[in-house]
Amino acid sequence: MPTDRFSETVHLAAPPATLYAHLLDPNSYIGLSPLIVAVRDIRHTAGATSYVAVERFKLGPLHWDNRIRVTLTGEIPDVRLVSHVISPGAVRLTATVDLAPTAGGTSLTESVEVSSPALLRGFVVKQASSVQKARLAELARHFNQ
Repeated sequence: MPTDRFSETVHLAAPPATLYAHLLDPNSYIGLSPLIVAVRDIRHTAGATSYVAVERFKLGPLHWDNRIRVTLTGEIPDVRLVSHVISPGAVRLTATVDLAPTAGGTSLTESVEVSSPALLRGFVVKQASSVQKARLAELARHFNQ
């Protein structure tokens, strides 16, 4: 199965601990990620949080709700979070967020690795990249006020 990787960095006017806490809460992704309209079945276990996120894809008046399983791990407190996503259609995505303190805030780098069947590859990469850019722009809007 083909695997694609891409990364983006944004500078935010908030300390790493604030961003880490925000991104560790599954409810923060509603509105932060443009496709996420709900999170359900949140379960906290030792070192990880698992939940179901509902992605809503729209095509005119029609929509399709895609339920994805997410395992969110705070790898290194205030430094690194990793999300492992299992989506229908044999799509697998891992997003790693690295936080580094800078003068006046934090440099946040999100690296994405996504695997999908060849037939879905173009759509999946386009959507994942678009969602990443929108999520980082929303973080900048929220934390750079």
